[in-house]
Amino acid sequence: MTLLHVDSSILNEQSVSRQLTAAIVKHLSAAKPDARLIHTDLAADPINHLSSAEFLALQGVEPQDEHVKQAVARNAKLVDDFLAADIIIVGAPMYNFTLPTQLRAWLDRLAVPGKTFRYAENGAEGLAKDKRVIVASTRGGLYGEGAPSAFLDHQETYLRSFFGFLGITDITFIRAEGLALGPENRTAAIDAAVSQVGSLTA
Repeated sequence: MTLLHVDSSILNEQSVSRQLTAAIVKHLSAAKPDARLIHTDLAADPINHLSSAEFLALQGVEPQDEHVKQAVARNAKLVDDFLAADIIIVGAPMYNFTLPTQLRAWLDRLAVPGKTFRYAENGAEGLAKDKRVIVASTRGGLYGEGAPSAFLDHQETYLRSFFGFLGITDITFIRAEGLALGPENRTAAIDAAVSQVGSLTA
């Protein structure tokens, strides 16, 4: 089994999403000691916004510039790591009602025609089926179903839609929200999320 561990928070040791992804990886690795682990830290080793040359390379246009060639090679490795993984663990804090731009830049590299999806007669078809995604979702406020601010959630809804487009339907959210609503709320939210981690099966 191969685990792909992706962190995107810019808060380092202050990050709750990093705390949760580490707990998820530790829990799954304990259940599967022979699992291979790939770790991608999008804050420590950031990816630039997708450039026109990189986008054209995804369409089959060979890059000429050496810097673009290096970027394209890295992009290919990110896709290869994703395709090699059985379980993808994603740290996804909510920044301004949506994803960190670091995480969005990674997702932009995963949507590759012919590799992770294709257009067929009946529309788009995801090619990354049979994978499992576990998202460590953290939010300062309350955006879950039924909350007054639920309509502002462009984080979890986007991730579910994006991975669904790639053919992945096995998506679990380990959520800690209300983190900015005082120390007691923060502690309770983290404890509840860590408890959820303990119930995950490998």
